[in-house]
Amino acid sequence: MAPNLNPGVTAVCEAVYARLAQQPRVILALAGAPGSGKSTLAQEVARRLNAQKIAAEVVPMDGFHLDNAVLDAWGLRARKGAPETFDAGGFLHLVWRMKTGQEVVAPLFDRARDIAIAGAQVVADSVQVVICEGNYLLFDEAPWDGLAALWDLKVRLDVPEAELRQRLIQRWLDHGLSRAAAVRRAEGNDIPNARRVITRPLAADLVLGPNGPA
Repeated sequence: MAPNLNPGVTAVCEAVYARLAQQPRVILALAGAPGSGKSTLAQEVARRLNAQKIAAEVVPMDGFHLDNAVLDAWGLRARKGAPETFDAGGFLHLVWRMKTGQEVVAPLFDRARDIAIAGAQVVADSVQVVICEGNYLLFDEAPWDGLAALWDLKVRLDVPEAELRQRLIQRWLDHGLSRAAAVRRAEGNDIPNARRVITRPLAADLVLGPNGPA
């Protein structure tokens, strides 16, 4: 059964409203392990806020994936998605710029082509709520821990590892892999990354389980 998103969306939006009452722009971190549902929740929060005439934009961390040629040169291609396979400093700088309220241009990740596209997203200065989503936004390892001071609202998705495993295997099945290949991909890279996130979390203002606030 698919998780019920409404309680989580409502909880996040209520926290956003409280902060917007005190400041013109909110920078929201939506963090969690691979397969925890960050992207889906981020899009639903943005949809609800925009429907209420609160300008919101989702900015995925995945736009800062290092290129495959760089990962090949560093011997990290098989670990793509691990913390060290992203341009963490570049993402931190982007969040700092968004924090100032200025318009910024950001990259987006094209999953079909497995590459990051530079300059693919514009976050206008009129955006009131920036929803950043990614695995390592509340991650207690340098340099990712430098993000903590930049967030106005910190939300973490907390999904049991057994459920994450099922979701991650299904993700690869949906990409056309055989079950054996899907299990290898999930257990060889995605699940170790998930464990790393789960074991090194930074504090969150709001923790969400599969069906709402934990």
